[in-house]
Amino acid sequence: MKIKSLISVLLCAMIFSACFHPNPPKIVPNITADTLHYTYHVIKERAEDCGNKPDSGCSVAMIKYPVFNNQDVLNDSVTQKILTLFDAHPDKDLQTRAKRFIGEYVAFKKTKKHSLLPFSLNLYGQVVRQDSSLLTLETGGSTFSGNAHPIEQTIFTNWNTAAQKQIDLDDIFIRGYLSKLTKIADSIFRKNENLKDTSSLARDYFFKGNKFSLNNNFLITPLGIRFLYNEYEIKPYAAGTTNLFIPYITIKTLLKPHTVVSQYIK
Repeated sequence: MKIKSLISVLLCAMIFSACFHPNPPKIVPNITADTLHYTYHVIKERAEDCGNKPDSGCSVAMIKYPVFNNQDVLNDSVTQKILTLFDAHPDKDLQTRAKRFIGEYVAFKKTKKHSLLPFSLNLYGQVVRQDSSLLTLETGGSTFSGNAHPIEQTIFTNWNTAAQKQIDLDDIFIRGYLSKLTKIADSIFRKNENLKDTSSLARDYFFKGNKFSLNNNFLITPLGIRFLYNEYEIKPYAAGTTNLFIPYITIKTLLKPHTVVSQYIK
């Protein structure tokens, strides 16, 4: 009984702490036997002028991503998310994407022959967690092609393995949830940013109409919902990314019953 009580106290402390810290608690992966099987594939292209230089010293395009057995819809989804990173006009496949990037470097060198800056493209997809009904993924990476600084991006995907479809917020929250969820999230955001309830968001943030809002880049975890704002999304580049973690204990009444999230709600 003492051990069970101690575990309960520790769990409550973790959830309470998550409300007041911008970084979500670290989740130990809990991968069960009833999961999707996959292998990681790697695509790599190096510029011809790399010679014997290490990858860090020359122009390289690297893409690493999971390929799931007998899951064509999921695999297509992962591929498309990687292809659209940093690219409004995506290529037909990942190999073409890597080759085109190196081609852009070659074209750049023809006009900037004395430039010593190597280009870099590092894209990835990785499994964050999975169980019998839910698969969570992270796709992202960084790119540099002679600009002022590298650009980074991270996109989360929550996949219903039974329905074989991506999970949206509307799939796990009750009707009319958005205003209440936004209010809760706004309160947590202001605590994380050391802002008063009445502080204006006009000067330091990029929210539309200077009013806090949630995006659709979220990750379902065993303890709560993690939202992520990428660089330039709500803050200047120097401020980096912004994590917003909302524990289930604060939004329990807004969650639908019998969804992939229900397994985490006690």
